[in-house]
Amino acid sequence: MTKLGVVPKRTRDHVAVLKGGLSAERDVSLNSGAAVGEALREEGYRVTEIDVDRNLAGQLEAINPDVCFNALHGRFGEDGCVQGILEMLAIPYTHSGVLASALSMHKERAKDVMKLAGVAVAEAKLVTRGEALKQHVMKPPYVVKPITEGSSVGVVIVPPNADRPPNSIAEGGSLDQIVMVERYIPGRELTCAVIGEFVTDVIEIVPLKGLAFYDYESKYGLAARSTSFRHKFYLMFTSQSVP
Repeated sequence: MTKLGVVPKRTRDHVAVLKGGLSAERDVSLNSGAAVGEALREEGYRVTEIDVDRNLAGQLEAINPDVCFNALHGRFGEDGCVQGILEMLAIPYTHSGVLASALSMHKERAKDVMKLAGVAVAEAKLVTRGEALKQHVMKPPYVVKPITEGSSVGVVIVPPNADRPPNSIAEGGSLDQIVMVERYIPGRELTCAVIGEFVTDVIEIVPLKGLAFYDYESKYGLAARSTSFRHKFYLMFTSQSVP
């Protein structure tokens, strides 16, 4: 018995850890996958780490795992694509399913769902990267971001006093790529984990002084070593059991 509830009986032994992949977050995923593999081995599981490529189905058929731990980050790994492959192969896997993954990874679709549920969302519009670079499509301050990337990849904050869009917008991809331009709303970065019905304490993330926000460098680069994490007891629930 743990604070998360009764630990279920182990029914699977061979775990394939999916890591690497094809997204802009490949390097982060390789590190995540290695850490997951090490932790699973310490718990006595038989682990095969897979550096995922476009032949994932063949890679999995060659080792025939009991279950997959999805440590992929970003597009292809978190957007329903890999989940669909695993569904077709009838291999159980961790994290969300196809629909939830696809909706949550696509910022416009995720906002549509949240609006229907009555959640307030920031004003936003979709334009090409070239249009966002040519002139302000929204009065500053605003944020330019890819619609299907994670870890703050390609995010640019345009300050209120900007005469024109910054050239850094062009660095995130091709000029014909669709991006989201969203009203900038200042606030604090808070995060927590939900495991089954168990909700952890809330942590406030304060990026390194001089950085505009908790960006990719703050998360995974050298700046991550100087990022401050403030422990806040905003929420604390206990769970009787975890499915």
